[in-house]
Amino acid sequence: MKITFEDLLNQLKKHNIRLSHQRLKVLEYLVLNQCHPTVDNIYSALHDHVPTLSKTTVYNTLNSLSEAGIVRAINIDDNELRYDINTHSHGHFKCQNCNEIYDFVIDIDSVETSSLNGFEVRDKNVYFKGMCPKCSGK
Repeated sequence: MKITFEDLLNQLKKHNIRLSHQRLKVLEYLVLNQCHPTVDNIYSALHDHVPTLSKTTVYNTLNSLSEAGIVRAINIDDNELRYDINTHSHGHFKCQNCNEIYDFVIDIDSVETSSLNGFEVRDKNVYFKGMCPKCSGK
């Protein structure tokens, strides 16, 4: 399913998130650069075009978008929080050489969880780490 900017604008309105210029630019960046960016990546890419943008604004915008379910925060490594505009069920693979994160199809709901009987699952993630074909030369 392709994510469109218009769909995301409608989601912002639905969740009563104010449509500021800075928020729209962060959202536009996420739609156009589906590379699982960090706050620093987004700030660096947008700061020249939006000089009033601060890292705090980027962080707060991403936090609001995450809480509304428009963006998903992913934490593959303990010290690095990335953001994914694709909130549909899928897995992530991080290359330990080039640090790129790739999406892959997986039916997360089919993973056996009967040993969690009585637990309340609030989030499901599947992460793999290794070497991508580009880095492994395959």
